Amino acid sequence: MSFQNNSCLPSPLAGNAAKRLCKVYQLQRNKDLIHHLFSDTCPRFLLGLLDAGKAHLQRQVKPEAWLSRGPSPGPGHLLLVCHVSGFYPKPVWVRWMRGEQEQPGTQRGDILPNADGTWYLQATLEVAAGEAADLSCRVKHSSLEGQDIVLYWGEKELGPRLEMPGGGPQHRGRAS
Repeated sequence: MSFQNNSCLPSPLAGNAAKRLCKVYQLQRNKDLIHHLFSDTCPRFLLGLLDAGKAHLQRQVKPEAWLSRGPSPGPGHLLLVCHVSGFYPKPVWVRWMRGEQEQPGTQRGDILPNADGTWYLQATLEVAAGEAADLSCRVKHSSLEGQDIVLYWGEKELGPRLEMPGGGPQHRGRAS
């Protein structure tokens, strides 16, 4: 819409809503106030909303990761579960590893929403009970800035632990 000489001109491509709005404008007594609202107040308000939305969408929330044992898939086998939760944005890379080798049997579930607007995912791997010792779950996410989370499937006494490059092991936790 364009405001000129105390009148309103709808854009040719604007459609019926703009035409109706211009008709209402012509009927108003306080055209200066209406003009100020449409040319100054409303655009500033909308720009503020866009800035707030952009900041929200560009936020980075680090994931929390932990390991657990799933239901037994059968005698002599384990189902290892790597849980990753509380991350934003949605894209995340989670794999079971042996050293630097991705384990081909990794099953990745759907990425599901948490109530707070972050995301949750689990990756599972079925292994023979004696083959679990050297396995780890690796998590890559943009919020980690290249500092992957690596969770090692440990001995029974120690349980799963978290190691971050430059930091010592911790039991289950959020990347710092």
